[in-house]
Amino acid sequence: MKFGLPEGPDTTGRIVKICILAVGGQGGGVLSGWVTDVAQRSGWHVQSTSVAGVAQRTGATIYYVEMLPRDPARPNDRPVLSLSPSPGDVDILIAAELAEAGRAVLRGFVTPDRTALIASSHRMLAVSEKIVPGDGRADSDTVSRRAGEAARRLIHFDMEEMAKKAGSVVSASLFGALAGSGELPFSREAFEATIRAGGKGTEASLAAFALGYDRATGVEAPVAATGAKPKQAEGTALPKSLERGWQALSARAAALPQPVREMAEPGLRKVVDFLDLAYGDEYLDRLEGIVAVDTEADGYAFAREAAKYVANAMVYDDIIRVADLKTRSERSRRVRDEVHLRKNQTLATTEYFHPRMEEICGALPAGLGAAIEARPRLMKALNRFVDRGRRIRTDSVFGFGMLWTVAGMRRWRRGLLRHRVETTHMQAWLNVAETERSGDYALGVEVLKCRRLVKGYSDTHARGQSKFDKVLACLPMLRGRTDAADWIRRLREAALADADGVALDGAIRTVRSFADDPGKLAG
Repeated sequence: MKFGLPEGPDTTGRIVKICILAVGGQGGGVLSGWVTDVAQRSGWHVQSTSVAGVAQRTGATIYYVEMLPRDPARPNDRPVLSLSPSPGDVDILIAAELAEAGRAVLRGFVTPDRTALIASSHRMLAVSEKIVPGDGRADSDTVSRRAGEAARRLIHFDMEEMAKKAGSVVSASLFGALAGSGELPFSREAFEATIRAGGKGTEASLAAFALGYDRATGVEAPVAATGAKPKQAEGTALPKSLERGWQALSARAAALPQPVREMAEPGLRKVVDFLDLAYGDEYLDRLEGIVAVDTEADGYAFAREAAKYVANAMVYDDIIRVADLKTRSERSRRVRDEVHLRKNQTLATTEYFHPRMEEICGALPAGLGAAIEARPRLMKALNRFVDRGRRIRTDSVFGFGMLWTVAGMRRWRRGLLRHRVETTHMQAWLNVAETERSGDYALGVEVLKCRRLVKGYSDTHARGQSKFDKVLACLPMLRGRTDAADWIRRLREAALADADGVALDGAIRTVRSFADDPGKLAG
């Protein structure tokens, strides 16, 4: 006698075990409910459970479903089913995005002799990928290849994009792919009846289901019209009174050499959006001066990198910038689209801020801010009241109005301490790059690229600038070497490799070791 089952033939071999991995907003709970419902409608025994991840993007919620057909000879059986999946014991695994499929493989839930893996090929960056200062993204091609090797069968394509085109969420297209896979012995009509029984967003869900179903069965179908309008490319929006000035700036950017123009045109839009047309004029003045002393023989590599990184340096993240971005109408529309807000729903938005006294001083007139920063005891005393997290409800008039007022301070930005500090730092960096270019063109280009290290806001900005300073401090030890540019590149990549700077410190020790011994690692 099997524990939990009445005496008779062993039915455990017919249990179908399905594991679903999804994070918040992907509709994993809805998908689990649909899978459970379609089995119940077909007269099967079914049980579903879920185990929530510890946090957004650090752990997906695992939804687990076990089902088996009823035995007509024993209609009153109530089998005992498992509450959680076990490695090597999953028949169908559904992952709402590619990295979750990779994690399922690593955890042993996907096996080549048993598991059909159904996964959307789109990516959502995990926290572990975002915290890397450089490009911390996992290689999607490698994940896809390993998943294919680990599974008995792999069905993967961009189900998120399909769902968006249909005006639904990825759970609907995943459900369609599951139906189209033929892994479950239920008809398409049974799957669609389950969606209709939900009663919410039925038409959009059915459209996304159909796309997923057809793709899984090898049929390419047109996207059903759902009333959703395709997004238009965004341009620079200016009042008509400023349009003539913008056109003049655009003409100047268009007159630059083609390799430079590719970076200068988006850079110009960025700096004008950050402040005003006069700021765009400053950007082009700097860039045209750099182009004038660059050469076509070098492919204008120096000027091209300057076009990119000077724009980034001019558009720094301060309190004003953060408030501006959080109160823009396009951000509100994006949030509403992401949460699929319906007409009968309202959206409550809470923004989190954690400014330090340094950010407050940066938003003050340059003289006043510098005077406060020059008094450490005063800074420490004031920081007791400033250095704490704050949550601001931007769906309220008071909360939104407060951020909107801060964003409006952009018109006085040139007179603020942070602008003076950033402008001075940028000019010093450009001077170093131009000096190094005169002796070693490639080294000058690499110095420009080091600006990539300076980014972000508050503590993130401070850490990035510290790494930037450490890398450029190695220039005296490298100057004159034939491999100087290569070593600056290595140092920059080491600085981008981890947030703690361990790799950078190791690379700097290497540079110091051969700087002390000129015969070692000679260029």
